[in-house]
Amino acid sequence: MTRSPLAPPAFPALAAIQGVTPRVAKARYKAWDRCDLTYVEMDEGTIVAGVTTQSKCPSPEVEWCRDALPLGRARALVVNAGNSNAFTGSRGRAAVEAIAARVARHLDCQPSDVFVSSTGVIGVPLPIDKAEAGLDAAFGAEPCTWEQAAETIMTTDTFAKGASAQAIVGGTAVNIVGIIKGSGMIAPDMATMLGYVFTDAAIDPALLQQLMSAANRRTFSCITVDSDTSTSDTVLAFATGRAGNPVLSQMDDPGADAFAAALEDVCRELAHLVVRDGEGASKFITIAVTGAEDDASAHRVALSIANSPLVKTAIAGEDANWGRIVMAVGKAGEPAERDLLSIRFGATQVAAGGYALEGYDEAPVAEHLKGKEIDIGVDLGLGNGRATVWTCDLTHGYISINADYRS
Repeated sequence: MTRSPLAPPAFPALAAIQGVTPRVAKARYKAWDRCDLTYVEMDEGTIVAGVTTQSKCPSPEVEWCRDALPLGRARALVVNAGNSNAFTGSRGRAAVEAIAARVARHLDCQPSDVFVSSTGVIGVPLPIDKAEAGLDAAFGAEPCTWEQAAETIMTTDTFAKGASAQAIVGGTAVNIVGIIKGSGMIAPDMATMLGYVFTDAAIDPALLQQLMSAANRRTFSCITVDSDTSTSDTVLAFATGRAGNPVLSQMDDPGADAFAAALEDVCRELAHLVVRDGEGASKFITIAVTGAEDDASAHRVALSIANSPLVKTAIAGEDANWGRIVMAVGKAGEPAERDLLSIRFGATQVAAGGYALEGYDEAPVAEHLKGKEIDIGVDLGLGNGRATVWTCDLTHGYISINADYRS
């Protein structure tokens, strides 16, 4: 598959996380000769937090993670690529239980300490025999790099995705790394496909959950590729505590704010990478809405613009059709006043007060739209609410990829 034109030049250098060992193996869920099972082993004492899809048709893997997350403990992560195991009834649940049981026996831990995700085609039960054989191969495999782990969880992705940050907590440096997969079926509530964050920080599970949920609201829940929310979306954060910092238990603790900022930085970078690999994408679009009645209203207006096929195809065609943005604002169902609305492309304001700006020169806008980084600003003129979301354009490539997805 052709690498996205919005991809970074290379996979970043990610630090090893004390107490975390990733491995990959070939379970051969599809007719391909590549690793498609990721197994990450974590030291005893590792804690976990996470967020999952809001889909009313979640996969059994999502339900398994939801049940295990309140316990706050983790020893392993298993990610299967090529088969989402969603909409597979009792057979799908049996596959998840078999995976967790096999890992639990290997590590002498509880099955609830094993987190499982799967991604790929919906409606096909995950073959237990292939999963177990893949796990046995992974148990004996050499540790792999973060890049290899990121490559193994891919499906329609065109490049492996990773990000990292560091924070000083109580005078101790702690590391955070993350990998993610996703390029289609990406829309908020939440919108990641599958993402995993690992840190050596010592932190209370309740605080990690608080920070992960907050970071999600400002990152993964602010991206959209195609307005479709997956049955499998999952983001998990694991903390081994091996850095040796004083345990973070509340936001007043020294370094808690730095850790929170670093965690959000990693999540934002991962979210952006998903959009940059949007199926068929050729342009990365930032949509900033200001002047709304409140932040929640601004968020909904921004998503209305970002999810509009007419807006996205206009950007793909490098057409400064600001009327389509007016349309998207108007249909959002949020407070808006036509004669207070202002719109800009890049640094050029194009409309205000219910009209195209007098003397508006389309040339700089056309030049801006020729680039790969597109910036759209909308001010509603009603209040102090603001929000930023990220999306990509809609091209013929999206249709081609999804028309052939099951082949």
